[in-house]
This record gives sequence, C-alpha cells and structure tokens, in this order.
Amino acid sequence: MRRPSALLAGLLLVGVFTLPTAGTASAAGAASAAETTSAAGTASADADGKGDRGFTISDPRITESSGLAASRQHPGIYWTHNDQDTGAYLYAVDSATGRTVARITMTGVGTPRDVEAIQMGPDNELWVGDIGDNDGVTWPFVWIYKLPEPKVLKDQSIRATQYVVKYTDGSRDAESLLVHPKTGRVYIIDKQEDGGHLYEGPATLSSSGTNVFKPVKPVDLWATDAAFSPDGQRVVVRGYFGGIWYDWNGGDLKRGGRISVPLGQGESVSYSPDGTKILLGMEGADSVVEAQDAPGGDSAKSPSGSGSSADGDSTPGGDTIKVGGVAVVVGIALLLGLRRLFRRR
Repeated sequence: MRRPSALLAGLLLVGVFTLPTAGTASAAGAASAAETTSAAGTASADADGKGDRGFTISDPRITESSGLAASRQHPGIYWTHNDQDTGAYLYAVDSATGRTVARITMTGVGTPRDVEAIQMGPDNELWVGDIGDNDGVTWPFVWIYKLPEPKVLKDQSIRATQYVVKYTDGSRDAESLLVHPKTGRVYIIDKQEDGGHLYEGPATLSSSGTNVFKPVKPVDLWATDAAFSPDGQRVVVRGYFGGIWYDWNGGDLKRGGRISVPLGQGESVSYSPDGTKILLGMEGADSVVEAQDAPGGDSAKSPSGSGSSADGDSTPGGDTIKVGGVAVVVGIALLLGLRRLFRRR
C-alpha cells in the first residue's frame, strides 16, 4: 500500500487530543498488549473459546498485516498476510496465543504485487485481494485469488485460482475486498481521500478472461478494509481515523452509524464467526488486533438489520468519537494539507 506522507503527523495530533476510552486502545495499552501476547490472548480465548476479545500477532514474519478473515471450520483461527512478502503467503494465527499455526504458500498465481485484503467466502473458500498500488504504480489490471481453506492446519502449498480484474472507470487504488457470505459475489471498495465507491464484480468470476467491476454505490470513507457480517446483512468499513457500518440492503448500502478504530496504521477488519464482534487489526511488528461489539447490535441474531439507536450513531467506542472528533478533523486537515505540500515538491 502507499502510505500517506503525513500520516504520522496526523496520528500524533489525534493522539495528543483524543482521550482513551474502554472502546479504544491507547498507546500505552497497545504497548502493554504487545509485551503480554500470550497472557492476554490465552485469557480471552479461555473465557469464550473464540479469542474474540482481541489478540496480538507475535510472528516476526508478519510485519505488514493488511487483511484479516475469521475461519469458520477452525475455531479461534484468523487468516492474515503481509501486503508485501517474500512469497505468496497466507498465515493462520491462533487468537488464543497470537502464534502462527500454519503458513500457506499459494501456487499458480505468479508474484503478488500488493496484497491488501483477505475474505472468507461460502464453502470455506479464502479470497485474497492483490488490489493495491504500492509505490504509486498505476496498474492496468489487478488480481484476485481464490483457494480452499485447508482442513488441516500445517505449512503447505495450495493451488489458487487467479482472476484478472479491471474497473469500468480506469485504474484505482483499493484495499478493501468483500465476498458475500451467501451468494459468493465479489466486491471491491476503492481508496479515495474524499470517499470511494463500492464496485460490483460479475455474478461469477471468470479465470480465463478479464472481470470488469463497476461502481454501484458511494462509500463515505477513506477505506483501508471492509467485511461482511456472517449473515450478509451488514458491512463494516474502516479507515485510518474511523469507520462506518452499513446495512447491506441488497447492495443498496444504507448507512447505519460510526465505529471507533484503534490509533495507528489501521489496515484490517473482520467479523467474528458468530457475528457478535468486529476485530480491528494494525500493521507493524507485534501488531494488536482489537475486538469491539459488532455495531448496530448482534447481526447474527437480528437478521432484519435494525439498528440499536434512533440516529444510528450509538456505536461501540462512541465516547471516543465525541471526545476526539474535533482532533480527528484537525488531524485530517493537517494530513491533507501536508499531502498537497509534498505533491508540489
């Protein structure tokens, strides 16, 4: 992925003015979690058997975790990957310990360029989005890979199917891949500072031709990842400074409300397998994955998609948004201003 030239400045500014709350990891909390990987992860997993209270990725090979997907057939396992790696690798991380229990090498896909997202589709299929634009390169096409999730977790090679993707309106940077858990239809959200679009792919992707994705709905966020709820009723989209959840509404997205996100290089989001939590991941060594209650209530138990508040904005971490809202606005303004300055040089 391309890292904003002034992201650190913006994050530091937000960090100065935003007060930590129970819903958001403070810098001290993140450092503490990094130092107590096994203890914190094991305690949460023992409490509910799923590790849905968060964990820390302890594998030194994972320094740029850019996507997150919960396994359905292996309880407590979350799949992740680096955005750039020495090979076409996927990592199965045990949320009870933060340790990698399997590394999958994808074969049949060539050399990945900028892997930004991973999703679990129907029938326990892993979908991987090689859809970013590292170093500002404008690719004429990008790739999506599909492979079966292994029934046995061990280091192994698995052949993947590779799909060529183009957009109707030209090349774009993207970090968010969505696969509907019921229909298997694939979507992409592009990454734009002033908000992007949900792009819809063909009903069935072709491995022998080019798959053209078209914009179907605006998304009000500079998106770094997105995820479907397990029942396919909701979508949560995250960025560096915040997030938004939507009712899926048959693809006609209906904004539900906001979510808070941890401070830092936020790159990933996943629902827990039962739909009661969302997990928010970061880049960096010993990166923390923070858990929150799923926004809008328990999607798995509320298939109607009804929200939990009158205005749709009463979400986990809402106090952080209220306290730090002004600081976030100022931070973003500084970020965008400095980006323009760097462009002139």
